[in-house]
Amino acid sequence: MKLFLYGLTALMLAGPAMAGDMPWDVAKLMQAPRTEPADGFATNNVRAVFFEGLPWYGRPTRVFAYIGMPEHKSGEKVPAMVLVHGGGGTAFAEWVELWNQRGYAAIAMDTCGSLPGGQHSKRPRDAKGGPPGWGGFEQGDEKPHDQWMYHAVADVILAHSLLRAQPDVDAERIGINGISWGGILTCAVSGVDDRFRLAIPAYGCGFLGDDNPVYREKFKMMGPEKTEFWLTHWDPSLYLPQAKMPFLWVDGSNDKFFPMNALQKSYRLPSGPRTLCTRLRMVHGNKPVWATEEVYVFADHILKGGPALARITAQGRNWATYESPSEIVKAELNYTKDSGTWREREWKTIPAALNPVQHKVSAVIPAGTTVYYFNITDERGLTVSTEHIETVQP
Repeated sequence: MKLFLYGLTALMLAGPAMAGDMPWDVAKLMQAPRTEPADGFATNNVRAVFFEGLPWYGRPTRVFAYIGMPEHKSGEKVPAMVLVHGGGGTAFAEWVELWNQRGYAAIAMDTCGSLPGGQHSKRPRDAKGGPPGWGGFEQGDEKPHDQWMYHAVADVILAHSLLRAQPDVDAERIGINGISWGGILTCAVSGVDDRFRLAIPAYGCGFLGDDNPVYREKFKMMGPEKTEFWLTHWDPSLYLPQAKMPFLWVDGSNDKFFPMNALQKSYRLPSGPRTLCTRLRMVHGNKPVWATEEVYVFADHILKGGPALARITAQGRNWATYESPSEIVKAELNYTKDSGTWREREWKTIPAALNPVQHKVSAVIPAGTTVYYFNITDERGLTVSTEHIETVQP
């Protein structure tokens, strides 16, 4: 099975034609969907709506969403964010409010035919909702238009179209932020919907067939034919090469769902600028991302003209150069001497030499290191990362 999955990845890398034409009618999805109030779900600051989704098994569907606006002057056009939840989640009003407090309009939609409430992975179903699930691995016998990935990607694009249609939203200043499975969807959508000004996938990436220990068993249970279909139709690596907007990739060194090698292959695919924020042992979840200040500063720079994060301009075997609007006050080398499963590797940190005149950091790589990368932190406490490098010491 391992060799089979690697073979499929090689096919996928041969080019977008391997996936055929995009399965979505993108022009139709870029039209604002019809809406109706979702009574009983609104909060004091955020309204709740259902918007029209795509047919499932030939019947109409609807998608639940929260939409919130920041305080702003009459007639002012505000920037906005599309927020995509992960597996077990739903549309979160709290997430919308966090962006509202920072001056953004925001929309958060449920991508699983569910409603807010219940518990993680046990959300109440909407009788008019679309397909359930995250990934839709168990739906391999269904027609493509009835599978979860087809509907989930469409739901996100429709939510974007609805947000753009709000009278006080600046349609030219909208970004997307997704977490976990929402990060997977963000990666796919970024290559399908070119209207976004920026993309921030947290944890999620493509190349799920690269012997990922979490998804290996799922693909094994699906069998070769259904696995091939999933990887050649739904994996984000098929769509990321078409993405051109700036990306901020947020992840942890030991994330159990998305290993660093798959993340690296993913972030190298889009043609636009990229920024990495790879934290040691970052816990997988919503609140760690919601509290990651780099996310908001990245968005503020592109959508509001605020100060940028630092930028890695080049890197070599044991050094990296950077530019930054704020003084860099700390540089670290993160490294591991372990091999094998990424989530089980033990990482260590040592100070790196910082040369502010040359805008350069460097370090002696400890003997036996298998993987390493640099983190640099500015006077605002904001951190960006270099790419990781895998090496075998003599």
